[in-house]
Amino acid sequence: MTSLKNMLDQRPRLLDEFAVTTPQAMRSAIWKAGEARRSAETQHRLFNMAPQHSARITLHGEQGFCSGVLVTLLIMSLLFYTEAALTYLHVTLTLLYLLTLLFRLFALVHAPRENDATTVLPLRQEDELPVYTILVALYREEAVVGQLIGALERLDWPKSRLDIKLVCEADDSATIEAIQKINPGPHIEVVRVPPSLPRTKPKALTYALSGARGAFVVVYDAEDRPHPQQLREAHAAFRNEPDEVACLQAPLIISNASSSWLSACFALEYSGLFRCILPALAAHGLPLPLGGTSNHFRTAVLRKAGAWDPYNVTEDADLGLRLHRLGYRSGVIRRQTLEDAPTSPPVWLNQRTRWYKGWLQSWLVMTRSPFATARDMGWIAYMVFQLLIGGMLLSSLAHPLLFVSLAFMTIALREDGVDLLLTWQGLLFVIDMLNIVGSYTIFVLMGRTRMIAYERRHVGRRWLAMPAYWLMLSIAAWRAVVELRTNPFAWNKTPHAPAVRNTS
Repeated sequence: MTSLKNMLDQRPRLLDEFAVTTPQAMRSAIWKAGEARRSAETQHRLFNMAPQHSARITLHGEQGFCSGVLVTLLIMSLLFYTEAALTYLHVTLTLLYLLTLLFRLFALVHAPRENDATTVLPLRQEDELPVYTILVALYREEAVVGQLIGALERLDWPKSRLDIKLVCEADDSATIEAIQKINPGPHIEVVRVPPSLPRTKPKALTYALSGARGAFVVVYDAEDRPHPQQLREAHAAFRNEPDEVACLQAPLIISNASSSWLSACFALEYSGLFRCILPALAAHGLPLPLGGTSNHFRTAVLRKAGAWDPYNVTEDADLGLRLHRLGYRSGVIRRQTLEDAPTSPPVWLNQRTRWYKGWLQSWLVMTRSPFATARDMGWIAYMVFQLLIGGMLLSSLAHPLLFVSLAFMTIALREDGVDLLLTWQGLLFVIDMLNIVGSYTIFVLMGRTRMIAYERRHVGRRWLAMPAYWLMLSIAAWRAVVELRTNPFAWNKTPHAPAVRNTS
């Protein structure tokens, strides 16, 4: 300050060029000054940089042609060779379903009980720690911003080394006003995203990433309550892992499993995914379809990879697969993030339809040039991707067809006797039964065996609703197929409410 005063005393004309402001006002002015350019770059960056990685075009030329040929052949076969076509279709779906089941069994058997990144290094001197950017995309989330800011304030990381960006749509005045009423500290910044299409979470995140100051960046959702030491564990893991490990996924745990049968089944599903399937994939160096929150990235790698695809409505899974294709790996950490599952069937169905639509987008992106993609990822990794994403889509779409097949075979068995089981139709019947029973059994085992006793108690016997849950998955998958054609970039918003503390 003394030097500044001396300079102004010597050059008083500079006084007219000086202005006093706050860091927050300066940041707001910078965001405002470049918002039009930044918005346009966000919309088109990935498509311009690597169009083969973008979901902006749903079906590329060859994909559209091949899809049209296959659909035409299927329709013609069903019209003129009905019995043979149905038989071949049945055999194909049954075997693919079985392969998907065996893959999940592999994950159940080979998933580590705990990942390697369990050691948290002591918190070093504040000036030795890197800046950590936290991005949270918010839209009509005024009901939960208080809970969110409270959870972020509990993170065990120096406030001076936090760069928290609450990313809001510029016309979402209710959420912005709710944040302003709380008046959070200077480490929390509101980023206003100019209205433009597509209005998606990945577009908002990519827009805010351009102003990220951290060496690492993590994404949370509005309703999340991350473990206070999650940043410390992620930072320790990044320091211990080679630079090719670009992302770490924290497990998501459903905290309202006791609210309904729907949230209980959701909790089982998340337990199986984040504490069984993803750790198994990470342990074997295979691609991870990331969850939509609690993803920790090396910021430089994230930018180099093109960040999130604004046109993909499951930007998380897409980014995890793209990172692997570009030669990077993803890992897992242990400290969790708590969030609530939908308890209303319509809300759950809208959310799951969006997820399936995004997985379809990701599958189409990764199969545009299958041989080139397989060479980039490695053939084993590419086959695992097909079993994981393609198999999940197939099993959900085909699940009702298995019940139809079983119903017809049951009627046939009553009329023709058990000798029918000795034919090839009988063999298919047995495999179909194994597929259905095995799917339910492995689903429940993957979830329950990774839960602690407290979680299992809150799930209770609601796992018996699994058949209904799987049929709802099928409805969501078929809705996604329709939406992919009619409204591919629509973001089905999931409403959130503050978590209710469970005292039981």
